Amino acid sequence: MKFLGNIIWLLLGGFATAMEYFTAGVALMLTIIGIPFGLQIMKIGILALWPFGSHVRRTEMAGGCLSTIMNLIWVIFFGIWIALTHVFFGVLLFITIIGIPWGKQHFKLAGIALTPFGRTIEPLLT
Repeated sequence: MKFLGNIIWLLLGGFATAMEYFTAGVALMLTIIGIPFGLQIMKIGILALWPFGSHVRRTEMAGGCLSTIMNLIWVIFFGIWIALTHVFFGVLLFITIIGIPWGKQHFKLAGIALTPFGRTIEPLLT
């Protein structure tokens, strides 16, 4: 079922969303200051490409000072808008019964969009 959910996700907007994240990540990485933020957007893009079965986990150093500062900068400039977009689409999908699984994936994306530093994505292996 996860495979089928991912295929439907890709066909109905997941591929386009992931490409937008990858494009934004490359654009941010053109500057030295933007490299860490571009890497985080790439991480979100990977999750947006194949969300069903993938898990977001905290890394061992998730509570570090640098991670906290970077997450704060991230939320102010990028994260809040990305998260609000995914929350909007998640709520929109939850209105219909059939859209609930896809809405859950948007909420997963909203969670990592708020604080991506100090988190890792474990992709679907099967």
